Amino acid sequence: MKPIWIVDDDQSIRFVLEKALLRENLPSRSFTNPQDVLSALSTTPEHEGPQILVSDIRMPGGSGLELLEKVKERLPGLPVIIMTAFSDLDSAVSAFQGGAFEYLPKPFDLPKAVELIRRAVEESQREEVAEERMSAAPEMLGQAPAMQDVFRAIGRLSQSQVTVLITGESGSGKELVARALHKHSPRAAGPFVAINTAAIPKDLLESELFGHERGAFTGAQTMRRGRFEQADGGTLFLDEIGDMPFDLQTRLLRVLSDGHFYRVGGHSAVRANVRVIAATHQNLEQRVKEGVFREDLFHRLNVIRLRLPALRERREDVPMLTRFFLQQSAKQLGVEPKRISEAALRLLGTFDFPGNVRQLENVCHWLTVMAPAQVIELKDLPPEVLAMAGAQELAHTPAAEPVPVALAAGWADAPPAAWTPAAAVAPAAPAVNVASLIGPTSGDAGPAVVTPSAIASGSSSSGWETGLQAEALALLESGRTDVWDALTRRFETQLIQTALLNTRGRRIEAAHKLGIGRNTITRKIQELDLE
Repeated sequence: MKPIWIVDDDQSIRFVLEKALLRENLPSRSFTNPQDVLSALSTTPEHEGPQILVSDIRMPGGSGLELLEKVKERLPGLPVIIMTAFSDLDSAVSAFQGGAFEYLPKPFDLPKAVELIRRAVEESQREEVAEERMSAAPEMLGQAPAMQDVFRAIGRLSQSQVTVLITGESGSGKELVARALHKHSPRAAGPFVAINTAAIPKDLLESELFGHERGAFTGAQTMRRGRFEQADGGTLFLDEIGDMPFDLQTRLLRVLSDGHFYRVGGHSAVRANVRVIAATHQNLEQRVKEGVFREDLFHRLNVIRLRLPALRERREDVPMLTRFFLQQSAKQLGVEPKRISEAALRLLGTFDFPGNVRQLENVCHWLTVMAPAQVIELKDLPPEVLAMAGAQELAHTPAAEPVPVALAAGWADAPPAAWTPAAAVAPAAPAVNVASLIGPTSGDAGPAVVTPSAIASGSSSSGWETGLQAEALALLESGRTDVWDALTRRFETQLIQTALLNTRGRRIEAAHKLGIGRNTITRKIQELDLE
């Protein structure tokens, strides 16, 4: 394993961190100033370079922020932890903007520091594996069983030139499948020509497909080769074939039958050696029954059918695709790729993506531009993702009037309350169980719903105290001996989650509003498994 590099002019800090990391079997290497780090980066082989960089923010001879900037230029994927005093909070914000993984406030609790470093190591290793996968990634990505079936079909068709019909929802990647079929076919050396038959006006589609002779119609100043001629010796991909005008379907059927066609205004038959791959998001059998699609053309196209699954049917592929698209977006924009937290990935995995892979790609573009920090957190996701997640959560919640925290006697069966952050959904949107999106807590089972209005209305203290009394009595009569710990844990969980939602995840501000110290809220978050 590569070492953790520690940069601090304070010998005692370096010594304490070195010994703590040694006990955890984490190798380390220490430096006293940024210049030595930059020199070491220039002379150290990549496989011996740092796994993590932990740097003080203020040192003689250089700033930790300047070091961060220079290190990120050389190693954009390296997690950097900035150590800072509380008075350096503004600098910590600058560190995040510069791509820091996290900041470590001084004086720090040693076990918490080691835990943070270990988390950064795990993130680094996960990103390394992801980058290796991306570097060797094929033209299509997918580990879900449904996608593996598609890959196997492409493999079986690799030596064939048979006509293929690809079905699937819009945005699911039908053209990628068509390109893969072409790339792995005997026609790979020939051209791949794609045309969306639904995107071209009916009057122009015939000319686009078959070409036209000079003078065939007003504006036809020269002879033009159509897509069939352009694809000669290769593959023609007809996307959205279900929307092709009925009269053109007859001409297409003739070309598929004998390989001959006439240009618009032409009198000499033209022959094109073309493999046709068609795709549609529509039910062609139904279109045939409705009389808007020729049955004989359907059977001519439907030699081999490949069904491409919707993204909601292959949710296990969302993390891989998300990281891939974040890398692609960063490359297009010329910026450092952003990382995404596990909580945010979990939420994306619950989203139905009606626009499928194309919508996920757009979300990643949006996050690359709009997410404020280098690590994308749950709160950074687009409003439509958070809103739909809330609606999905509500659909699994029993219909009931929203009640204040712990008001009902059934509170024993409820984990931390649901809440709707104002920035996530419109005011009229239902309550969202954000607690379940952030991650599992120590609660027992299904959620009690809390709305901002329920808390804003200020339920009387006797209400929640009565609920608490009933809950305590129920637990005491059940024979449990951990009632104090169980109820205290739930109470603290409610307070901290509500404060963090109120401050949009800003821990120091949440601690200030609760009237506790920043170290206390950090410790409680970890004790209550709220990370």
